[in-house]
This record gives sequence, structure tokens and C-alpha cells, in this order.
Amino acid sequence: MTDNTIKKWKRPVFLDEIYRSDAKVGRFLSVLILFGIAFGLKRGVQDNYLAEIIHIEPFERGIVEFFRELPGLLLIFILALMYRFADSKVFKIGIALMTAGAAGLLITCSGEMLMTKTLVVLFMVIFSTGEHITMPVRSTIAMDLAKREKAGASLGITTSLNQLGNIAGFLIVTGIFILLEKTGYSRTDIIGYRIVFGAAAGLMAGAAMVAAALEETRLKAPRQRFYFARKFTKYYILEVFYGSRKQIFLTFAPYVLILKYGASASVMSILFAICAVFVMICSPLIGKLIDMVGYKAVMVADTLILIVVCLLYGFAHRWFAPGVAYIVVCVNFILDQIISIASMANNVYVQRISSNREEITATLSTGISVNHIFSVLIALLGGWIWKVAGIETLFTISAILGLINSIYAATIKKSEEVSLIQN
Repeated sequence: MTDNTIKKWKRPVFLDEIYRSDAKVGRFLSVLILFGIAFGLKRGVQDNYLAEIIHIEPFERGIVEFFRELPGLLLIFILALMYRFADSKVFKIGIALMTAGAAGLLITCSGEMLMTKTLVVLFMVIFSTGEHITMPVRSTIAMDLAKREKAGASLGITTSLNQLGNIAGFLIVTGIFILLEKTGYSRTDIIGYRIVFGAAAGLMAGAAMVAAALEETRLKAPRQRFYFARKFTKYYILEVFYGSRKQIFLTFAPYVLILKYGASASVMSILFAICAVFVMICSPLIGKLIDMVGYKAVMVADTLILIVVCLLYGFAHRWFAPGVAYIVVCVNFILDQIISIASMANNVYVQRISSNREEITATLSTGISVNHIFSVLIALLGGWIWKVAGIETLFTISAILGLINSIYAATIKKSEEVSLIQN
């Protein structure tokens, strides 16, 4: 493809309706797709790898998640070291760390390193560090490239494209493990995990190369190292609730399926793929819904639905026959992923009450650290609760957190918003 061809290329009309006329979104969206595929590969096998290959028990899974989520807790300090960098540069650093983490997980699948739990956790932490670094800047870049009134739609589009990559990764995992099973390998053979982690590392390397070519964003002014403002108090508290209940699902919902219902890596990947399809379809719709009905209504409705999800995770095995319960929990798992999209409403809330774009990035970064203060503790506490009181108690606590979240979100007032001129 020649330079003239590139210059003549015109982006789709629906993108013109969402993004600024001077915004160059192609490379940014390409990176999201590439690391989306790599993330799908890694995520598709991660829980089975920990449970069936590394033999991590539910209580230990909480400990693993504690360390994996530490980068989120420390994010505000990590970003403080890069406070003079533009968002695009921070994004590139995050992608590079994710590449290193994926390569490290491939290393743990070979030779004497196979059963070294410490190394597995170490490389998971490195990957997680990169992932958390990209979180706030990914949102601010997406919103910065968009027209102000289309921020929700932009977040929906970027989430949808990332999910498209996830779908591809999950389906690849399913295909690999089904093929291996047909050729005589069992679900606990290491070869499948080597192939998957190898592919993930290669795709992350590709994402890093594309990211390196990204242009600087308009967010060039130095960001504050730390940012706490009274007007964001409600956002920080909502992040506490969101981080706590999210961690229970992220850490223990897959383990419920694997350990209690015997779901294999191929089954988990299929479920993740189905979730990603729904997320891809629903993300733009929920983004538009946020723009139409407001972030407050979406926040409240999201957590009310969550209560039902919590109860089904915890009590399906008591309310239904084993086979039916398995199906119910699988469907519940999909619903859980769909309603998680609504968390983008928190980002839009921050945008609407911020005075400038740099304040948005600083606030989102601080918010991630705030929600991780509780999520890392929940990860540790959740494993212990599962061990001593069972999954019923664990998910009942999550339901209570969801209810409190809804009540608090209902206190948000329209008058909190400020006027921000789109430059």
C-alpha cells in the first residue's frame, strides 16, 4: 500500500460522527485489537493453568490475585514516576510491559520452571503492571480523540474493538485444545499452554511495535503526581465498591466453574468468547445509553442486576440439579461480563465534572489506585471466606456491596457537572 493510497483512505462515516476531524485513530485502534487477541489467549487459559498445571488452590488463588492486583494499588505511584510523559508515551510503556509479562509466562511452561509458582506470579504481576498502566490513559486517549458529547460512544467503540480481539484469542484457545484432545493429549498436558502463551507473546510484541508509531496525543501538559479533589469524592467511593465486588468475580467466578463444575480450558475459552461477543455488541449500545439517559441511571441499574448475578453464583448448586446448575452458572457468567461494561459510566462521570483533560487522567489514575486498595484485600479475604464459609457467603457479601453501590450512585446530582469547551 503506497503513501498516496493511505492519504486517500477515508474512515467510515460512523467514526466521523464520533471522533474529531483531526483525530488519527487508526493505529490506536489497531493496537487495541492486537493486544486484545493476546489478552484473549492469556485470559482463556490463565485460570486452568493455575488450577490444573500449577495446582493453585482457592485460598492460594486469593494470594496470587493479591500480588497480581498490587500494580493497580500502586498505580498512582507508578504513574507519578511518569507524570511528565504524554498519555501516548505512558500507553507505549504499558504495552511493552505486557509484552514482557507474556514472554515470561511462556518461559514458565518450559523445563524446570514449569512448577515454579513464584515465577508464574512474577510474570503475571509484570503483565498486570502494563495492563494497569494502560487503563487510565486508554480511556483518556479514547475520550480525547472523540468529540466531547460523544465520549461514551468512543469508549464503547474502543471497548468493542478490544473485545473483537478477545473473541479471536478465546476461539484460538478453544481450537488449539480441541485439536490437541483429538490427537491424544489430555487437558492437563503442558503443550497447549506453551502454544497459547507463545502466540500471546508474539502478538503483544506486534502490538508494541505498532504502539511505538503512535503520535503524541493532545494531552501534553505535565500531569499532577497525585490528585485528590473534593468534587471527586463520590467517584472515589464508587470505585471502592466497584473494585471490591469486581475482584470477587474476577478471581473466583472462573474457579467456581473449574473446580465446582469441572469446566476445561476449551469450555472456559468458549465462555469467554461468548462473553466477548456480547460485550462487543453491547459496548457501543451501552456507551450510547450513557450519553442518552445519563451515567447515573446506568450506574444504579448495573449494580441492581449484579445482585441477581451474585446470588446465582453462590446458590445455583443448591437451587438446581447439578446439570442445570452448571448451565445456569455458565449463563450467569456471561451476564456478569455484560453488566461489567457499565463501569465506563464512572469514566464519563469524571469527564463531566472535570475542569480540563489533564484532570480527567489524574482522577482516573487515582481512582484505579483507590479501588485497588480494597480489591487486593478482597482477593486475600475472598479465598479465606471460600475456604471457611463456602461460596454462598462469598457471593452474598458481593451482593451486599452491589446494593450499597446502587444506593450511593443514586445520590449523584446533575449540578455537579462543569462546562468544558472542546478545543
